Amino acid sequence: MKLVVVGADAAGMSAASQARKRRGPDELEIVAFERGHFTSYSACGIPYWIGGAVKDRDALIARTPAEFAQAGIDVHLRHEVTAIDLDRREVVARDLTGGGERREGFDELVYAAGAVPVTPEWARVDAAGVFGVQTLDDGTAIMEWLSSAERRKAVVIGGGYIGVEMAEAMVRRGLDVTLVEKSAQPMSTVDPDMGRRVRDAICGLGIEVRTDTHVTGLETADGRVRAVVTDDGTLPADIVVLGLGVRPNTALAAEAGLPLGPTGGLRTDLRMRVVGPDGPVPGVWAAGDCVQTVHRISGRPLHAPLGTHANKQGRVAGINLGGGYATFPGVIGTAVTKVCELEVARTGLTEKEADQAGFAFVTSTVESTSRAGYYPGASEMTIKLIAERRTGMLLGAQIVGREEAAKRIDSLAIAIWNRMTVEEMTALDLSYAPPFSPVWDPVLIAARKATDEVHASR
Repeated sequence: MKLVVVGADAAGMSAASQARKRRGPDELEIVAFERGHFTSYSACGIPYWIGGAVKDRDALIARTPAEFAQAGIDVHLRHEVTAIDLDRREVVARDLTGGGERREGFDELVYAAGAVPVTPEWARVDAAGVFGVQTLDDGTAIMEWLSSAERRKAVVIGGGYIGVEMAEAMVRRGLDVTLVEKSAQPMSTVDPDMGRRVRDAICGLGIEVRTDTHVTGLETADGRVRAVVTDDGTLPADIVVLGLGVRPNTALAAEAGLPLGPTGGLRTDLRMRVVGPDGPVPGVWAAGDCVQTVHRISGRPLHAPLGTHANKQGRVAGINLGGGYATFPGVIGTAVTKVCELEVARTGLTEKEADQAGFAFVTSTVESTSRAGYYPGASEMTIKLIAERRTGMLLGAQIVGREEAAKRIDSLAIAIWNRMTVEEMTALDLSYAPPFSPVWDPVLIAARKATDEVHASR
């Protein structure tokens, strides 16, 4: 039997590793193709490497092709799969370094091509100095550009996770930074009232924040970018970073006739088998940023491009490929980031998402501290909860605060995952000691207030 993996990062190599763990080289040959220069790396760590918190690029690489080879997994770097023939059961890969093509037959196929950056027409210019932040190759190109000459002004377009993290990274490298966001607040994955707190923190770093601003073009000269043109004026730029989000990299899959969902991602079942109108496509699996998943609370399909999901989905596919049994049950939208000392976290549904899903809900917001107020180092945090009006079931949670605030989102995520009510949460047996929490943990305080709001709404 032969397994071919398209994409050798988190999802693809998790699948390959799990399949190899259960089936030896004599039972299963594994060949993986990767168009980039690296395997199994942390794309989430790129802003921290560029900003200097991570000193060595190779620290972001979890496993190299040589390590995979020792496990009996044959990885071909700089090979881009250009065609998949499901009838002939083969893929065609182009050698991006040496030229030529390679044809590889397969019995089983894992499609793990990831995502591609959203790139508007105005960003498709033939000029140096414009970068996405999708792969470790992208991060390497940014570092080379910043090191090749004096760069003073950076414009980051998009105020999501990558945009905010890259804006901070540029500040830490000594550049003057402008963050441009078309919405009213950065971090649209949290509600606007929480987003205002994020904006204040970004401005506190010395970053100029332009919200409600639309980019219309890029000015170039002498082969490189010179400025960003917006409906609110022109911004000089020595480097432009695009943080406009990503979409599933499924063009190749669609050409092969594999079914896509409404999000543009591949449709899979719980075992990560690609499924069409007539059921699973024989011998074809998919995992990672190229697939569509389901939100466990809203029940809606969504595209959730995160390394945590990619690794889990790849693991599930690999276990099943190896003869075991595993499922991926969906997501609830848990995410966390930081802006300098400010931590931002969310899970479940925002107000807008809850409304779109058809829930009637109440919200509550509380201010608390990370430690007992009298203990040195206590820092402030804001917790917002969203609960269903009738049942009190927790639908969503958001946290904005300083050190030791954001990871409290994990207990809230567990509560949402298990469909707990806010009233049930008030009795949670959470740990307490003055260096770690007030006697009433902020999560419990938030749950109590949300319970009051639920009772008042009935």
